[in-house]
Parts: sequence; structure tokens; C-alpha cells
Amino acid sequence: MTAFPVRVFGGPTALFEYGGLRFLTDPTFDGPGDYEVPGGRLTKTTDSPGAPGEVDVVLLSHDEHPDNLDTSGRALLADVPLTLTTPGGGERLGKGARGLADWESIELERPGGGVVTVTGVPAIHGPGAREDVEPVTGQVVGFVLTGQDLPTVYVSGDNASLDAVRQIAERFGPVDTAIMFAGAPRFDVLFDGEVIVLDSAQAAEAAAILGARRVVPVHYEGWAHFTEGRDALLAAFAAAGLADRLDLA
Repeated sequence: MTAFPVRVFGGPTALFEYGGLRFLTDPTFDGPGDYEVPGGRLTKTTDSPGAPGEVDVVLLSHDEHPDNLDTSGRALLADVPLTLTTPGGGERLGKGARGLADWESIELERPGGGVVTVTGVPAIHGPGAREDVEPVTGQVVGFVLTGQDLPTVYVSGDNASLDAVRQIAERFGPVDTAIMFAGAPRFDVLFDGEVIVLDSAQAAEAAAILGARRVVPVHYEGWAHFTEGRDALLAAFAAAGLADRLDLA
């Protein structure tokens, strides 16, 4: 299938049209600045280029961290008909938001007829078992999009678990496009400094597990806590023999 355009705005934010609907991931459109969070501070280092225009659906991996949903991103949600997120996020965000549990699906009507199916899939925002990670970094969800005569799309969200990727591959692989959150973010005060989202080598491994034909990386630039950027991604995918699958949109 022909690859569809994906516009990356920096951080975890990407816009794509799929089945006639416009989807936006984790909206972050604030300018550079600091955000106080429990145990420390997050620093945004770059502006987001432009605005997304009309959006039909936001795919929000989680609502609790400002590098995934900042002030302007929250304001944008008021103008979006549907936000899909975690079950807890669906309750917190209220009107227009719906939480998806693991493997729970929703069918969205396509403008030209037919449906797009969005399925919530597992994501763990740190190393180890979900029951150990979620009390520290919160609940996160990924998404898989499918539809008749449409490519299969995976949006990872802030996931650090290759075991979760294997579960997703068993149900949905091979994947046509993976919008992969990477960047190897880490904090000394969390999990002894281990990464809380995939590093570059793990992102390449995840691509291989999924059989992904194209990987559009996000969540690797624009914030000070991302420790691996474009060069690390290029090197890791080249080392894995997957350089031709990497699409630095």
C-alpha cells in the first residue's frame, strides 16, 4: 500500500490522515519553557512548527505528563470531536474523551463510508512489570488502526516494553506504519536512571518484531530529557539492517 504522509511537529506530536479522518497524536504546541512535575522539572527546548488545522481524533497516550499533553494541547482538545486515551484519562478529561482498555476497540465512521477501527493496545511507561511501573509513571495506552483496504498503523505511545510490542505483533503484525515513540528519556530519580520509553536500539528491535514496513519516529527531539536523537536512531536502524524502513518525516 502507498505510504500516507505523516507530519511531525516535534516531541510526540504527529498528524496524519487515515480513512478520510485526521488523527493527531499527543498534542504539544507550547513554546519552550519549564514544567514543574512531581520530583523535578521538564524542559521544552524548541518551538512546535505551525498548527495542525482541523483534527477529527486525538490519540492521546496519556494526559498526566506535560511532554505529552501541554497547556495548548489541552486547549486544542476542546475543539476536537473525540479524544481516545487511557481509561483514567477518559474520566479526567471528561466530555469528548473516551478511554480504551487493552484490546478494546472503537469503530469510527469514515466520510466516504465504512469504518476505521481503533484498538487500544498495551504500553508500559518504564522498565519492568506494569504493576510496578504504573504507580510511578501512570497508565499509558498505544493504538492500532485498521480498516478495509487501509494499511495497519501502530502508534506506540510512551512505551518501554518490548514484551508489549510482541503481544501487539501477535495480533496485528505485520504493521505497515509504526509511529514509534523513542528518545530514551531517563531520570536519575526514576527506576535507577533506566529508560522510560524505548531507546533507539529498542525502537529498531520493535520495528523488527512488528515487521513494520515503515517507522516514523517521534518523541526524540524538543525536550531536554530525551537522551537519544536523530543520529542515534539512524545508527541503530542501520546497525539492525532496517535503515530503509526509517522515515524521519
